[in-house]
Amino acid sequence: MNAAPPPGTLDVRALPSYRFGHGSLMWWGTIGLMLIEGTVFGLGVMMYFYLQGIAEAWPIDAAPPDLRWGTLNTAVMLASVWPNHLAKAAAEREDRRRARLWVLVCLLFAAVFLAGRAMEFGALNISWSANAYGSIVWLLLGLHTTHLVTDTVDTAVLAVLLFSRRFQPKRHVDVSENAMYWYFVVASWLPIYAVIYLVPRL
Repeated sequence: MNAAPPPGTLDVRALPSYRFGHGSLMWWGTIGLMLIEGTVFGLGVMMYFYLQGIAEAWPIDAAPPDLRWGTLNTAVMLASVWPNHLAKAAAEREDRRRARLWVLVCLLFAAVFLAGRAMEFGALNISWSANAYGSIVWLLLGLHTTHLVTDTVDTAVLAVLLFSRRFQPKRHVDVSENAMYWYFVVASWLPIYAVIYLVPRL
């Protein structure tokens, strides 16, 4: 039997040990991470336009990147938002079985996208070391790829945890925030796609 707390103290034993959304420290940490990384993406885009502004011709000594792989990958990424939404919803209902299913589907989408991203690098029509244009295009694509890889690894770890006997219900919060971060990865790609693939064609 639990003893009553001493007078003048606050009894928080009945409060939940974890929360979803802005009641979670994980949510605030993810928001902070997205703000920092969004700033880095913004600086990369500003560098692109600065270099374009001082160049006599753009792209420099290269054809614009091929549209096929970048456009296909964009379609795959937009489609991946739906299974991530379903994984997030299942996690917030604490439906472990459905969360397992949709996290695995998310992993499949991530694997397809990463395979397509490898093809994208080969379709840029320029080396990273050729000139300033090549360097900034590879930088932008490389930055976004880094986020894709890290989130894919995070999703894989969550999938393992969801199937583990040691799974703890609080890990549903991690699944929810991972899906929210994927929204950021998708949203940040759209302006980068426009800069890499469409601006050189204007």
